[in-house]
Amino acid sequence: MWEYTEKVKEHYRNPRNVGEIENPDGTGEVGSIVCGDALKLTLKVKNGVIADAKFKTFGCGSAIASASALTEMIKGRKVEEAAKITNQDIADFLGGLPREKMHCSVLGREALEAALADWRGEKPRAKQAEAGDRIVCECFQVTEDMIRRVARANDLRTVEDVTNFTKAGGGCGKCVPEIEKILAELGGRAAPPPPKRALTNLQRIRLIEAALDGEVRPSLQQDGGDLELVDVAGKKVTVRFQGTCSSCPASGVTLRELVEKRLREAVGEALEVEEARDA
Repeated sequence: MWEYTEKVKEHYRNPRNVGEIENPDGTGEVGSIVCGDALKLTLKVKNGVIADAKFKTFGCGSAIASASALTEMIKGRKVEEAAKITNQDIADFLGGLPREKMHCSVLGREALEAALADWRGEKPRAKQAEAGDRIVCECFQVTEDMIRRVARANDLRTVEDVTNFTKAGGGCGKCVPEIEKILAELGGRAAPPPPKRALTNLQRIRLIEAALDGEVRPSLQQDGGDLELVDVAGKKVTVRFQGTCSSCPASGVTLRELVEKRLREAVGEALEVEEARDA
């Protein structure tokens, strides 16, 4: 698994400014639960200064930490100063993020941009897809404009870089040629992602256990739920929900959109996760 700084862990375990401002002056909603990460940022602006900021997020520990850090960074700042904050600034504030998790800092930057656009009465960039911006990665709904902007801002040179910062290319892989083409136009090396390593079942189990204990279970435990790993047979994973999750009508969504997505991301394989059915 990835190495996290103590500051990342602190903001994940004790996130700041969680919630939603009533009657906000600006709201930014980016990402999608369907695609794995979603963030809602609300702002209260007084005399050109961000007086308050709160967030709600659906995502991994890095997404929570990045959103928490962002709110701390922008509170008390003039709008003009806050608008200059980059995703790298968010990562630096946390003492760094694993490169594979940089998309979480990008999500924060996108939410800030959308919230400030809303405050100004402008159309958020996140809505551009609805206005015709071409979607390159169907798996994660990443547009061409986003890939170009993030690649320029972070000097991304390879498809693997683009995946780490936007998730594009991290699903079925059909968009990789398109990403290579965009990078070539921007002057990048357009190298394809490295071949996926072949895992033994023991290695696979260890990665699954680490992802469950480090990211999935803590997310469920925040709402009184939990799960246990029942079995791993090749690429088929069986889990059993516990606590409030065991009787939750949305457990099927949680299984697909949280558990399965996180395990696929951690292991790098198209795992199938199913719920154990007691006799």
